[in-house]
Amino acid sequence: MKDQGLQTQKPHPPVMELILRLQQLIDEYSRQLKIRHLQDDLEQEKQQHSEDTREQEAILVQLLGEVANLLQAGATSSLELQLPRLSLDSRGGGGQQAQLPRKPDTLSHQLSDSKAAVVSCDLSNRGIDISASYKSKFKDFIAYQGDKYHEDKNTLGFINLGLSENKLCIDLLTERLSGSDMNYIDDDLLQYPDWSGHAFLREEVARFLTYYCKASKQLDPENVAVLSGCCAIFSALTFVLCNPGDAFLIVTPFYSGFTFTSSLYVNVELICVHLDNVKYLCSLGYVWFFQGKKVKGLVLINPNNPLGDIYSRDSLMEYLEFAKRYNLHVIIDEIYMGTVFDESIPFHSVLSLESLPDPNRTHVIWGTSKEFGISGFRFGTLYTHNKEVVSAVGAFGFLHGISGITQHKLCRLLQDREWIDNVYLPTNRSRMQEAHRYITNRLKTLKIPFLNRGSGLYIWVNLKEYLDPCTFEEEQLLYRRFLDNKLLLAPGKAYMCKEPGWFRLTFTDKPLRLKVAMNRFSQALLEQKQYCVEKQMKCLPGE
Repeated sequence: MKDQGLQTQKPHPPVMELILRLQQLIDEYSRQLKIRHLQDDLEQEKQQHSEDTREQEAILVQLLGEVANLLQAGATSSLELQLPRLSLDSRGGGGQQAQLPRKPDTLSHQLSDSKAAVVSCDLSNRGIDISASYKSKFKDFIAYQGDKYHEDKNTLGFINLGLSENKLCIDLLTERLSGSDMNYIDDDLLQYPDWSGHAFLREEVARFLTYYCKASKQLDPENVAVLSGCCAIFSALTFVLCNPGDAFLIVTPFYSGFTFTSSLYVNVELICVHLDNVKYLCSLGYVWFFQGKKVKGLVLINPNNPLGDIYSRDSLMEYLEFAKRYNLHVIIDEIYMGTVFDESIPFHSVLSLESLPDPNRTHVIWGTSKEFGISGFRFGTLYTHNKEVVSAVGAFGFLHGISGITQHKLCRLLQDREWIDNVYLPTNRSRMQEAHRYITNRLKTLKIPFLNRGSGLYIWVNLKEYLDPCTFEEEQLLYRRFLDNKLLLAPGKAYMCKEPGWFRLTFTDKPLRLKVAMNRFSQALLEQKQYCVEKQMKCLPGE
């Protein structure tokens, strides 16, 4: 109409009528889909057959919705009526007619482009990236939150062995956190605290880490900052240590949450390094700029997540000396410090080293989520000798602080050494050993290889045998098969593992849930095995 020189002061009535009719059709179609899908779900034998069709239908509905939104936006936001001529192919000209691709994967990709065009009206480019990253990484976790397994109320719900949570001693923690000393409130706890954390908690954290990390001398509470979780600490550290576009080296595989949190506030890249030892890094000679990025530091996770490996004292010193040589910061995540259940394996905290090669560039992260199983408390702490860094990170308490009442409970919990040493730690260790033994025995029965480590809440499992071919695409299909059986595991690709077929399996759950979960695990692998056999049969000559 613009080309014809026609203008109007309000949306064209027939166009608005068409838009409203289209929206009504979409709503009715969505309602019918939901009803049909509920009926399909009652028939197990049809569920797998309808999965692909269901996905394509959902994509089509979403796409039509985006078209309606774009039409409405175009009709109401301009004095000139300009109906956008949509092209789903970003490489095509603006006047080309929209064409639906044949493959669902391509359709999904183009749908994401359409979504971005709509969302960008409200979100910045950063907002779009964060929203897309969040939905992509946490969509299955969100589904789990709405449909959790319960032995009485929801026996068909999801069991999550992909999330690293310790649920073995909830009974002990519930009893201890219900004690009379925990139920305390005064004026200070109800007011704004020091953003770095209440002084009483920072003092107790310093005493706790001095004792359990076997520090050579008393740690200074002025070197402590507390925020709402270890990821908050890590995100704050990347923000205050890096400029946009800078990078940290990190030995892979590594905790997937770091990838998400390092991009929330500042664009810091984590460069995966597939190395067995640090000497190769030293031989590079250009570590300041690696893969075109300015490298500001090195990230270590000890004990390792997801492998469960523990660095020896010599290895730690080798990494620290390497970092000093190139003026690199070292962030060491020791959140799994208290999860070493094999008493024959020694753990050496960086804080136990008598002399750090570069104290001002060595930063330790710790929290209570793993060994104490209270991830819901959202507590993480930083210890560093660098006063500027601890002050800058502490400022994030303005956004990521912990409530005063929670800080009081944490302080009382960390103070109770008698309960920790004589009740909690030995019971937790015993239950971890028992749960680990149960899961590894089931894996051995299934003849599945795994890394047998004595720390962490998880086991690194090798399922390459069930991939045909052994690719990350097939790994994702296997992951989806577990989901079909209402079981969540963590695929190796999420940890930047260089080889497909590895999965992280959390074993620190209650015995009944572990039994149900492993039955579902076995069933999913049986289905996957049958799928691979049928796939091979179709490839035989003459088929």
